[in-house]
Amino acid sequence: MGYSSSSLLLELFAIFVWAKVFGEIFEQLGLPAVVGEILAGVVLGPYAAKFVNPGTTTLSIAGLGAIFLLFTVGLETSPKELIRVGRISLGVSLAGVLAPFVLGFVYLRLVRGDPVHEAIFVAAAMVATSVGIAARVMGDLRVLHTRVASIIMAAAVADDILGMIVLAVVAGLASNGGVRWVQLAVLFAEALAFTVFMVFLGSKVIHRMRPGVERMSTQNAPLILALALCLGLSVAAERIGMAAIIGAFFAGLAFAEYSVEWKLAPRVSAINEFLAPFFFFTMGSRLDLRVFDRKVIVACVVVTVLALIGKVVACGVPVLRDGWLSALKVGVGMTPRGEVALIVALVGLQMNMISQAAYAIVIFMTAATTLIAPPVLRYLFKRDAAAEGLSH
Repeated sequence: MGYSSSSLLLELFAIFVWAKVFGEIFEQLGLPAVVGEILAGVVLGPYAAKFVNPGTTTLSIAGLGAIFLLFTVGLETSPKELIRVGRISLGVSLAGVLAPFVLGFVYLRLVRGDPVHEAIFVAAAMVATSVGIAARVMGDLRVLHTRVASIIMAAAVADDILGMIVLAVVAGLASNGGVRWVQLAVLFAEALAFTVFMVFLGSKVIHRMRPGVERMSTQNAPLILALALCLGLSVAAERIGMAAIIGAFFAGLAFAEYSVEWKLAPRVSAINEFLAPFFFFTMGSRLDLRVFDRKVIVACVVVTVLALIGKVVACGVPVLRDGWLSALKVGVGMTPRGEVALIVALVGLQMNMISQAAYAIVIFMTAATTLIAPPVLRYLFKRDAAAEGLSH
């Protein structure tokens, strides 16, 4: 689509303002702003009001929004904490990936009779937990430092990584008509090496570079280095077959220990505040409301229920030794789907591997789990939040 700069600016202006207006309305109602921003895209996009039809440049900006979203989450996640609760979090993550995937695939393929590749794509979208939504709620309650919160954050990160590997398998299935096992083994090894290096050694590399960074004359040198690493690791992640957002997350993780000292979090959050609404709006704008017939609505509800049960039960079991309340907190904390689920659905749509109906199911499931989890989490963490309030 050809653009004059004024029409592009008008499009960006309309998307940004309306996404923020819808987000604010949802915030006022005590609901996650992200759902409001997606709804803005649904309502004002090309399939409903036809007010805004995001062009290729806007879609590229939206992709950048997804990268900075995960970079921000990485900055707020301590690598030391990830390592401390690593073993139990891995158990939570594996259970939370396997159960929803199997439940989703069995229902879509055997009960609904959907094509295999479509059932796999939707099941893959049911896998990943939104690190951002869980972090936002627990951050608001000031309970991010608790053991349960650390387990949720670490498991959600592992979920995203496993989700990306599932996506790579699915994309391989779709494009080649089968999985190349050698290629998949190489991808898995690369993804694992990348993860281990960034979690265990990323912050040490930044520590080595610290004196040089602090001697630089350039204004905001740490921020510039962080942004360069964010973009560089996003490229590296894509080159080894993972999603760019995983590289961005690890870039944030590498700088997490210096985030406060270098005042990185508020600066990166400001960039994120600008870019993220474009990502969520364009996600909504791709949803064709005409596909919501009775059969699709039933599938939306069933898939959402399976997505909730799969996470609450499967993720809670590995934490049962800490008590049923901790298990429930972890299970509910793992339920909101988000960025990765939307990206999986988008990849499926772009590859013509899923129908508009399947895309609608993923968007509905993502929005529903994102809406349900925060109020339940707030209720479950009420006592922790009250104790935190007393300690201040």
